[in-house]
Amino acid sequence: MSLPTPATAPRVNPLQRIWLREIGMERLWLRPAPVVTPSAATVPVAGPSADMASAVTSQAPVSKAVSPVPPAAPTIAANAVAPAAAVTQDAGAAVEQPAQVVVPTGRATGRPTIPASILNRSGPPPRPVPKTVEDEAVEAPRVPVAEAVKNATLDELREQVVACTACGLCQGRRHAVFGQGATPTRWLVVGEAPGEQEDRQGHPFVGRSGQLLDAMLAAVGMSRDTDVFITNVIKCRPPGNRNPKPEEIASCSPYLMRQIALLKPERILVLGRFAAQTLLGTDATIGSLRGRVHQLKTDDGEIPLIVSYHPAYLLRSPSEKARAWQDLKLASQMV
Repeated sequence: MSLPTPATAPRVNPLQRIWLREIGMERLWLRPAPVVTPSAATVPVAGPSADMASAVTSQAPVSKAVSPVPPAAPTIAANAVAPAAAVTQDAGAAVEQPAQVVVPTGRATGRPTIPASILNRSGPPPRPVPKTVEDEAVEAPRVPVAEAVKNATLDELREQVVACTACGLCQGRRHAVFGQGATPTRWLVVGEAPGEQEDRQGHPFVGRSGQLLDAMLAAVGMSRDTDVFITNVIKCRPPGNRNPKPEEIASCSPYLMRQIALLKPERILVLGRFAAQTLLGTDATIGSLRGRVHQLKTDDGEIPLIVSYHPAYLLRSPSEKARAWQDLKLASQMV
């Protein structure tokens, strides 16, 4: 490509030259126009030295406006001639592209590194939930059953049994079975635990077992309406009529002992193996415990206690009814 020819001064005749001299425009009008060469254009590059930057500033002024360059990027004169269209395209791209912000990290910047947990956070930090009065309230310590029933009357004791949550049996019960019968009473009959029918109705010894017990008591002149109070060691039905667990017996025993203290029966008839083992504090079999008189020690003295078979067992084993009859006669003949 050939270089452009330098521009020359315009041609004027002698008369025009005299006129230009008179108005002081001769030198200005007849001075040749400056020539702009492509080598005068500057292109930004990365990483120049200070000498190269000073060489750029010594170049001839450019008649064409160039977009501003960031202060950190000095310029250098290009030796090659670039097409004007390419320069225009590069300038437009520099305007259209948004500036990218780089977050400096590490020791080189002298600034602390921003934790990734903050950079990756999608929103403002969660505010702590204010505590309510209910959250700050401290639950009152549960009073042991033995302490709660110590001074209760019979009616208060009934209410405590109905509302009892001392063990897990309260979760599956329909009714807590406190007991039923005459007050004051002559005999206290103690069974093991409520069955399905007792749980439904809230009364002890109902259904076939209850009918058999009423017939046995009537044979010795006793009735649950006038002479006998009937209750159980456990006040809530165990799931599936299983045997009560030791912790369940321990939770319910204070209720039974308070019933005995309030009712003050003349004698106690205990029906069933674990009921007898609970009151007598033994692991002996029911066969070895029945047929004789035991003494239950209380704060008011000793109460005669007789052990016999549970009516539900007698329904399954009718041959044992004769022994149960002997136990009833033993209880009725005591002075």
